[in-house]
Amino acid sequence: MNKTLEHKFISDLEENQNIVHKVCRIYTNNKEAHNDLFQEISIQLWKAYPKFRGDSKFSTWMYRVALNTAITLYRKSKRTIKTQDFESVLYRIESIDYDDSEEKQLKLLYKAIHQLSDIDKALVLLYLEDKSYKDISEMMGITEVNARVKMNRVKTKLKNILNP
Repeated sequence: MNKTLEHKFISDLEENQNIVHKVCRIYTNNKEAHNDLFQEISIQLWKAYPKFRGDSKFSTWMYRVALNTAITLYRKSKRTIKTQDFESVLYRIESIDYDDSEEKQLKLLYKAIHQLSDIDKALVLLYLEDKSYKDISEMMGITEVNARVKMNRVKTKLKNILNP
């Protein structure tokens, strides 16, 4: 890859990195996993960048690559055995969070979102980003009608999780 293309990629990634962080926040539970996923998405974006034709906005294309990467890794992680570091169990110290009510509600929402399927998480992320159903359908590779129907079902799921 030539230097001009490399500089363009770095510029585009820096300008739109919040997209990747938002995807990482939806699919991970801790800082290390967030950083790992961010790195993996960045690698996949770099590999796919030469094929980006500019038919859509860079941010739309970036969402699609980021979500596909996160969903693929999320599915692979479900097949592995979950382990926990022994030291973290031994030295776990409970802390009291003095969050304001809005931050607590946001944490509850993210906790509820983490209970959704990988596709539903992607829908919620794009919906919370105020993406139109047309954009959501383009990014997810589904019809606009299907995006609306799925989003209504996800809203119902979230209401049931948050208010059992």
